[in-house]
Amino acid sequence: MNDIGKNIKRFRSDKDITQEQLAERLHVTRQAVSNWENGKTQPDVQTLSALADCFEITVEELIYGKRAKEKKSVIIREKTIEKTTEKGIDIGATVGVALAVILSYTKWQSIGWAIFHGLLNWAYVIYYVIKY
Repeated sequence: MNDIGKNIKRFRSDKDITQEQLAERLHVTRQAVSNWENGKTQPDVQTLSALADCFEITVEELIYGKRAKEKKSVIIREKTIEKTTEKGIDIGATVGVALAVILSYTKWQSIGWAIFHGLLNWAYVIYYVIKY
């Protein structure tokens, strides 16, 4: 039995559909479904698309099985890392501005100059982030 056949059988079983019911939905014979599942033949491209729609999955997942799910989890992990990095940059910029204000205040003993210096540093950080 080939992978596509195994996947068709698994997804059909997951949906509690008989071979006959699946055959009716796809307008093919029950024997055609049986042949796919046993690896004797393979469905054509249009039938693969119809099978994927019937099982509410992608054609890629129907063909490759778990590999499509693994790709989705990798994409989710990458997005999570990207969001975490953005939060880290935001927190770093905020801490940097606060530190600049505190250090400026201790140097000039003026809150006005400290805020001005802090905002100037913050503007530089924003410029640097946008540029690179």
